[in-house]
Amino acid sequence: MLALYAAVAVTALFVTIFFRFLSPLVALIVISVATSVVAGFGLETAKFVVQGLSSIAPIAGMFVFAILYFGIMMDAGLLTPIVRRMLIFAQGKPTRITLTTATLALLIHLDGSGAVCFLVTIPAMLPLYEKMRMDKRILACVASLSAGVNFLPWTGPTLRASAALNIPTTEIFRPLVIVEIAGIIFAFAVAYMLGEREERRLASMARGSDAETAVTVELSPEKAALARPKRFWVNAALTVVIVGVMIAGLFDPVVVLMIGTALALVINYPDLQQQRERIDAHAKAALMMTSVLFAAGAFIGIMNGTGMLKALATTVVATIPPEAATHIPVGLALIAMPLSLLFDPDSFYFAVLPVIAHSVEALGGQPIHVAQAALLGQMTTGFPVSPLTPSSFLVAGLAGVEFGAHQRFSIPFLWMASIVMTAAAIVLGVLPF
Repeated sequence: MLALYAAVAVTALFVTIFFRFLSPLVALIVISVATSVVAGFGLETAKFVVQGLSSIAPIAGMFVFAILYFGIMMDAGLLTPIVRRMLIFAQGKPTRITLTTATLALLIHLDGSGAVCFLVTIPAMLPLYEKMRMDKRILACVASLSAGVNFLPWTGPTLRASAALNIPTTEIFRPLVIVEIAGIIFAFAVAYMLGEREERRLASMARGSDAETAVTVELSPEKAALARPKRFWVNAALTVVIVGVMIAGLFDPVVVLMIGTALALVINYPDLQQQRERIDAHAKAALMMTSVLFAAGAFIGIMNGTGMLKALATTVVATIPPEAATHIPVGLALIAMPLSLLFDPDSFYFAVLPVIAHSVEALGGQPIHVAQAALLGQMTTGFPVSPLTPSSFLVAGLAGVEFGAHQRFSIPFLWMASIVMTAAAIVLGVLPF
């Protein structure tokens, strides 16, 4: 009976989020509590919720301070001189333009926000593409590819996988570092190839497009007032240390980011009022995702505490041959990218992923492999073309490309990136095969 309750809860969660009947925050809380009460657990439900919230607290804390830290660094202008130099380097040659696009998107996506990445990258590069009469689908594709392969411990999919399976983000991410590097190399190879293709296409056209065009990064008065160009090297060194320490797993990420945020504020905005303003400026983005993470903690706490998830996994396992267990993560990795077209991140990571992970565990596999497999495509390489994320419409709109054309052009490259990373994960022994 518990398996039936679990199946109803997971299905209801998926349907209500997917078809937007309820927000993820409301759906995660209401469905889990209602299911627990109907299943007869009554007041015990509160205990399960608290257990779930306790398990999610470090992840939510990490996300809050990641948003604050990287937001402060963007305000201080950490990337501004880098962007200026890259634009100067890119002018006049399609291969340089596409490689600069890839580099810029990779750097801007360090804060984990696809929307911010596209809002900065595409307007900065678009004048070059238009001046050179380059195909703007390439701009959308290359920016999407660099953002898609650049998943980090504080990005949404990693946080969701960690929260759903109660596995520390660093444990999930650290074995994937080399795998991600393989994806980044592929992204730059595609960028170069597309640039070469444009050079050949433009070779038969008028050479007037070869003239350099002055493209600069213009700061608004408000942003200029926040910029701290004299502290560039201090901010850069601090960021390198923080990212390196987190990837190395020397300390819990939430501790590293808390200290980093405090130092970033003191270094760049020593005035108390300025510190309050910088925190307020980024609080909304931090609160939105954190509230969903805590709601997910309540859902997972109830599903685990009541035994529903285990019961559902046991039922699913009965239909799967034991010898198939080791192949499930690789199979998931291969289809993870197109699954982004069917599942939004909340419904997949909080409703579907736990069932797959518990089923694999019951068959003798490891849930962490399921999380790592999902991250090779589901809302990583898949998010820039998914109709279920606003960022995908943003990248197409900013580039001046029809959304369907963007999908048709970019999906093959994004899926291939996912396959390349899957192959690298198999070769490196990250995923069993």
